[in-house]
Formats: sequence, structure tokens, C-alpha cells
Amino acid sequence: MYKNLRGHPGVVLAAAAVAQFAFALDMSVVNVALPAIRTALGFAPLDLSWVVHVYALTFGGLLLLGGRACDLYGRRRLFLLGLAVFGLCSLAGGLVQAPWQLVTARAGQGLGAAAAAPAALAMLTATFPEGTRRVRALGVWSGVNAAGGALGVLAGGLLTEYAGWRWVMLINLPIVAGALALALAGVPAEARPARRESLDVLGAALATGGVGLLVLGVVRTDAYGWGSPATLAMLAAAATLLAAFAFAESRSSAPLLRLGLLRNRLVAGANVLVFLAAAGQFAAFYFVSLYMQQVLGMGAAATGAAFLPFSAGLIAGTLVATRITAARGPRASLVPGALLAAAGLTWFAFISADGGFLTDVLGPSLMTSIGTGLVLAPVAAAATTGVAAREAGTASGLFNSSRQLGGCIGLAALATIAAQRTGTATDPAALNDGYALGLAVAAALFALAAVVAVGVLPRRRAGTPSPRPAAHAENRMEGTPS
Repeated sequence: MYKNLRGHPGVVLAAAAVAQFAFALDMSVVNVALPAIRTALGFAPLDLSWVVHVYALTFGGLLLLGGRACDLYGRRRLFLLGLAVFGLCSLAGGLVQAPWQLVTARAGQGLGAAAAAPAALAMLTATFPEGTRRVRALGVWSGVNAAGGALGVLAGGLLTEYAGWRWVMLINLPIVAGALALALAGVPAEARPARRESLDVLGAALATGGVGLLVLGVVRTDAYGWGSPATLAMLAAAATLLAAFAFAESRSSAPLLRLGLLRNRLVAGANVLVFLAAAGQFAAFYFVSLYMQQVLGMGAAATGAAFLPFSAGLIAGTLVATRITAARGPRASLVPGALLAAAGLTWFAFISADGGFLTDVLGPSLMTSIGTGLVLAPVAAAATTGVAAREAGTASGLFNSSRQLGGCIGLAALATIAAQRTGTATDPAALNDGYALGLAVAAALFALAAVVAVGVLPRRRAGTPSPRPAAHAENRMEGTPS
């Protein structure tokens, strides 16, 4: 397989972090601009949500394929290609003149991100050895990823209000240019494999179709409802395709996802945990943003600025997590972090219709964000521990896919729960009750994540030898530091 030609570790980290910032930013920067986009391009009310949904659909649906492709064709190659597609589609999105053009551009952004995101994480795991150095690198990557999502709300509000909605797309261009320059300058190309395995076409089709239908069924519950025939049919079709995928992978000589990878307790536990944490985190962003705008009456720019303490808490929590994880292993940070985030969201659940930023948002924002930061870095480290270099992209794609699916499914489910509590009422008190219930359920998801960390993840320190010596033997043969 590919021989790892290590370049400049700091440049590799910078390239991966800058790219991930752009992908995370794009998940939230568009949301605040949706009303302006609808007015400018003439979107029908039911079609406007596709500006958000199509990015989640293509990004989440193609992540496993992107992860495997970077194992087969090279991490750097997929990283550069994905970034180029993402950047070109961002440019196209800023120049569109019709609704279908913007939806197409957003789909292209998701395609590019699905190629580059797992390649970025795989580059880090191939460059930094397991233990302290990898934990620190993944701490930076996770902190930047979290900050991108939080700052996207701020950037979206400021750009929409003062520069125009098109800049929520064009803002990606300088970020992508910086990531491309860093990658070209300091990320080494992998040597070509002596024997290239073929891509598992059947597995790719089943996984992409299954995950795509799952995401589509979930994100369209805003229009059809969870119990509607359309939703049930899509979810049943998704379950059938994913079951067929698992069956096909168990019999493939070169699978898209080797099922034995999930026998690694760290990998399996980390993917379950990040699914739950992402569901709670995405929903919290959504409900708190709506609470500030629709209940407290804050403007787009003020709402974005109100997320700055959240971003600061995420970064602080990530910095602390890197030290704890390097010294005592991922579980030592994951358990208290998930419990702290659950406590912060429980505090959020007591929001009041006649409250304010200082009384109802600032305190729980800091508690939730620090707890979330304590989770993000160690869960990424756990998801890539004990993984052979030849499967780094697959493991990275699986981790990113779990996070993306968790965010989509969690947000859709909790939004439905909140809407059922609110009913047809539109007054601030009714909306407040719905958001409060959604935040309480998000707290329960983080509490469940803490239970998973205690019950599934081993107590082994991050830097100790893996219980799977064969994987490390493969790493050493391929030149990966161990």
C-alpha cells in the first residue's frame, strides 16, 4: 500500500485545520441568510430548506466513499481535488441567479467536502504518531472544527446584514485558497501502491444509497412528518440498503468498510459517542439561535455575536482535553465533558420568554461549550486509535459520517419534538416552551454519551500499545509512526 512520506507536520496540521474550518463554517453560515436568499432569488417556501438539506445530503451520503477513495488513490490527491470542487462550487453559489443554481452549487460543495474532510483527518493520523502528538494535533483540528460551526452563525449574520447574502458563499474562497496553498507547500504525496485494490463498487452504491436515503428521509420530516408514508418508505428503503451493505461487506475481498474495524472498542465506541454528541450539539445551536431571534427579538448580527462566548468555551475545553487525554486517555476527558455539556443544556432548558442574554444564554453557553470542547478532541483521537495506515481514510470517513448523521438525525428529531410542544401557536411563550423541551432532550443525549464512554471505551491510555498488534505492524511496515 501507500508508503507514508512525512512532510512538515505543522503545515499538514494547518492545511487540515483550515479546510475543516471551511466545511464546518458552511454548515451554519447559510442558515442566518435564508430569509434574504428567499427574497433575492424567489424561492418557494417549501423549497428554501433545500439550500441547507442538499449540502447535508451529499456530504453525509458520500463520506464513506470519500474515505475509502483516499485510502485507494491518495490522501493528498483527494484532499486537493475535494477542496478544488468545494471552492469552485462556492464561487458558483455566490454568482447564482436562480434557485436551482444555488441548490446545485450547494450539492457540489457537499461533494467536495465529502472527499476532502476524511482525507484531512487521515492526513493527520498518518503524520502524527498515536499518543500525545496525535492528541494535540486532533485537539487543534477539533477546536477549529467546532469554532467554524459556532463562528458560522456570527459570520452569516454580519455578512448578510452588512455585505449581502452572496458573501456567505464567497467567504469560502480565501479559506479554500489558504488550505490549497498549505497543502501544495507542505503535504507530501503518497507513493503509488505496488498493487492497487479496486474500489468496492457494490459497497459504494449500497452505502451511498442507504446513507443518502436515511439523510433525505430525516431532513424532509419538516414537510412530511415522521409517521407519513413518504418518510416511512424512505427510512425502510435506507434500512434495507444498509443491511445489504453490511452483508456485501462481510463477503467482499476489498470492502468499502471492513466490518472488523468495528471490533476495535475505541473505534466503535467513539462513533456511537460522536453520533450522540453531534445530535445534541447541532440541536443546541439551532434552538439557542431561534430563541435569541424569535423569543428575545435579537437581530441576525447580534445573534451571531452572542455565539462568541460559545466559541471561546469550545476552544478552552479543547485545550484542556488535549492535556487530559494525553496523560490519562480519552475516557478521562469524554466522561466529565459529556456530563458538563449535559448540565449546561439542562440549564438552557430553563430559558424564559421574558429572559435575556445575560440571564438565560451566557452562563449555560459557557458551561455547554466547555463540556463539548472536552468531548471533541478525545473522541476524534479514539476513533483513529489502533487503525492501520491503509485504513486511515476509511476510519476517518466513518467518523465524519457518524458525526454528520448524528447532527442531521438529532436536529430533525428534536425539531419535531419541539414543534409538537409548540403546536400551531407562534407567540414567544409557546415557542420558548418548544425550544426548552428540545434543549432538555439534547441534554439527555449528552448524558447518554457519557454512559457510552463509561461502558464501551477501555481505560487504556491513548499512548499505550493497541490490543491489535497486527494493525501496528502494518503501520510500521508502511512507514507510519507508531
